[in-house]
Amino acid sequence: MAEPRKTILLVDDEEDLVLALNARLKNIGYEVLVARDGLEALRQGRSQNPDLIILDIMLPKMDGYKVCRLLKSDKRYSPIPILLLSARGQDRDRDLGKKAGADDYLVKPFKSEDLVSRIKKLLKKSKTGVKHV
Repeated sequence: MAEPRKTILLVDDEEDLVLALNARLKNIGYEVLVARDGLEALRQGRSQNPDLIILDIMLPKMDGYKVCRLLKSDKRYSPIPILLLSARGQDRDRDLGKKAGADDYLVKPFKSEDLVSRIKKLLKKSKTGVKHV
């Protein structure tokens, strides 16, 4: 029996990035849900229980750090791997991501292959509870 398709919640307010990543992820076999602000990300993260969340930090309504912290502090959603995706690449930004509970952090601009590799690694390791930040 085939393994069920993994669902990724993609959270970003940059339309071009969302369109490109949505197409890329669907093309390689993932189901993709999209949220364009922090409150919608939190709502979908809780209601849809995706296999992985790709989360921008600078979002309208609620920033990605807070969304990550809220999901990771709840036992029901803490196992969902969260990959923070941001133009902010300073060490302090990565530290904030780690403190919020993020499993990985990728700086924009990035190579599509790098993102896909990290997604596969996070999905594989999500069963073991290993963090990558």
